[in-house]
Amino acid sequence: MDLKMIKKILVGSGVVVLTAAVVAGGFAAHEWYADKPVRFRSLVDREVVKLAFDNPEMLTTLGVLESVGINRFNAKLNNNSPEHEAETLERVLALKAKISAYEDEQLSPSDQLSKSIALFLLDQAEDAKRFRLHNYPVNQLFGVQNGYPSFMQAQHPINDPQGAEHYLSRLTAVGLKFDQTLEGLELREQAEILPPRFVVDRVLDEMTAFTATPVKENILYTTMADKMANSGTISDEEQQTLLAEAERRIQSEVYPAYQRLIDYFERVAPKTGNDHGLWHLPQGDEAYQASLRFYTTTDMSAESIHQLGLSEVARIQAEILTILEQQGFDTEQGFTAAIDALAADPRFYYEDSDEGRAQILADYQTILDEINEGLSDAFRIRPDAGMEVVRIPEFKEATAPGAYYQPPSLDGSRPGRFFANLYDIQATPTYGMRTLAYHEGIPGHHFQIALGLEQRGLPFFRRFAPFTAYIEGWALYSEYLAWELGFQQEPLDNVGRLQAELFRAVRLVVDTGIHAKRWTREEAIDYMQANTGIAQSDVVSEIERYIVMPGQATSYKVGMIKILALREKAQTALGDRFDLRDFHDVVLQNGAVPLTVLEQLVDNYIAEQQA
Repeated sequence: MDLKMIKKILVGSGVVVLTAAVVAGGFAAHEWYADKPVRFRSLVDREVVKLAFDNPEMLTTLGVLESVGINRFNAKLNNNSPEHEAETLERVLALKAKISAYEDEQLSPSDQLSKSIALFLLDQAEDAKRFRLHNYPVNQLFGVQNGYPSFMQAQHPINDPQGAEHYLSRLTAVGLKFDQTLEGLELREQAEILPPRFVVDRVLDEMTAFTATPVKENILYTTMADKMANSGTISDEEQQTLLAEAERRIQSEVYPAYQRLIDYFERVAPKTGNDHGLWHLPQGDEAYQASLRFYTTTDMSAESIHQLGLSEVARIQAEILTILEQQGFDTEQGFTAAIDALAADPRFYYEDSDEGRAQILADYQTILDEINEGLSDAFRIRPDAGMEVVRIPEFKEATAPGAYYQPPSLDGSRPGRFFANLYDIQATPTYGMRTLAYHEGIPGHHFQIALGLEQRGLPFFRRFAPFTAYIEGWALYSEYLAWELGFQQEPLDNVGRLQAELFRAVRLVVDTGIHAKRWTREEAIDYMQANTGIAQSDVVSEIERYIVMPGQATSYKVGMIKILALREKAQTALGDRFDLRDFHDVVLQNGAVPLTVLEQLVDNYIAEQQA
C-alpha cells in the first residue's frame, strides 16, 4: 500500500491549521503541550500541524502560508528516504492511542464522528506499514520522475525574483530526492518487489526522452521562462540571468539525477518479468486485500467484487444494445461489434488538429456552464471556487489517463482544474463528452471536492479526507444524476453515460482479474477492449494504471452503488417527505467519509425526518 494517501490528509490539514494558528497567535500553551488537551479537535489539529512541515511540496500545492509571509518551503522538495517515511508512519500510528483516550460520551456528536473517521484512517495506516514496499515509486503514471516536472509546472509559484530563486533551489534539490528514491527502490529489490517489465520499459523510454531534450526545450526551462515573463515583477535582464542559471542546473544536476534512475532500471530490467498482479509479490494476496479495504472502505473480497463486476457488465451492455438498436445500429452480431461500429463512425469526432483540440476544450466548458445553471432543484449548496478546463501537459499525455481533476488552492488563487487528455482524438467521441465533464467537473469532482474544502465547520483533517470510494462514487453517481435531471437527452449521449458506467463495471472485473486471478496485462486489455468499445489507446493506459495502482479502480462502482442504495433507502423510508436537496446536503456537507460512516449519516437523517 502507498503511504502517500495517508500523509496527504494529515499534512494538508496541518497546513490549514498552522495558517490559522499563525494568524491567531498560535495554540494556547496548555493545549500545545498537554498529553490530552481538553478539546478533542485541539489534539487532532496539533498533531497534524506537527506533521505539516515534513511535506514542502504539499505546502506549495495548497498555497496558503504565503499570505502570512511564510514561503521558505518553496525552495525544498519532499524527503523521500525510507528512513523518513518509516519515521513518519510511526508518528502517525502513535496518534491512535491518543485519539482512543477520548471516551465517546465525553465528545459531541460531531467529534464522535471525527474520532471514528480518524481511527478508520489509522487502521489503514497499520496496513500501510505492513505493506509499505508493495508499490512502485517510479512508474509510468504518477511516478516521482514525471511527478517532479509536473509539480514544477503546475504548482511552483514565481511571482517575484525570490520565487525564481526558489525554483532554482528545487532544480538542485531533485538530485537528493531521486537518490532517496533509489534507496527505496533498492530495498524493494532486496525484498523481491520489482515492477513488471512493461513498467520498466515505459519509464526508461520516458526518462531517456526527457534527458535527450535540449535544455532550452525542456519543460523545466520553458516553465520557468513563462512564469517569470508572466510575473510582471522580474526585469528582462534578471530573467536572462536566472534562465542561464536554470540551464546550467538542468544540464549539470537534473539530467544526471534522471540518469541515475535510468542506470538503475537498465540494471534491473533483466530481472523483471511479465507477471503483472500483486499476487506474484511476497504476501501479495494480503497486500491486495489491504488495498481493497483502503480504496472501497469495505471488507468486500476480491471474488465478490469480481462477481459484482460481471453482473453489472451484463446489465449495462443490455441497456446499451437496446438504445443502439433503436438508433439503427446493427446489434445482431453482439455487443462488441455494435459498440465498435458506433466508435468507428467519423460523425462523432473532432478534427485531428490543434484547432480541433481547442474546440474540445471550449465545448467541455460550454457543457459545464450549462449544467451549472440548472442544478437548483437538486442542490442548495455550491462551491465558491471556480473551475477551468485545460489540456494534460503534452509531455505526459501518452501514458496519462483520459482525464483527471486538480482541486483549487485554499487561498483562492488557483481554480479547480479538469485536465483532459487530447493525445488521441479518437478517445474523445462527442457522445462521451457530457458524461466526462459531469464526472470531473460539475456536479462531480469539482463540486464535491471544492465544497468539502470550503466546509469551515469541519475539522481540518476531514476536509482533505482521501476516501476514494466516496469521492469516485460521488463522481460516478453525478453522471447518473445529470441524466436523471435531463442533461443527456440525446440517446447517444445516454449511450456515452452507460458506456462510462460500463467502463467502471469492467474495472471491477479486470482489477481483481489482474491482482487476484492472475490475469496477464494482455488478457485484461483484451477483456476491456471487447466489453467497452473505448479507444485502444485508452484501454492500454487504463490497464497499465490498474497494474501500478492496485484496488483503486474498484472504488468507483462500489461507491456509486452504495450512494444510490442509500438514496433509495431514504426515499423508501420518507416517502413524500424525501427531498433530493436534503439528501445531497447530508452526503456533501460532511466531507469525504468511509461508506460505513456515510450509511450512518443517512440513517441519522432518516431518523431526524421521521421524528
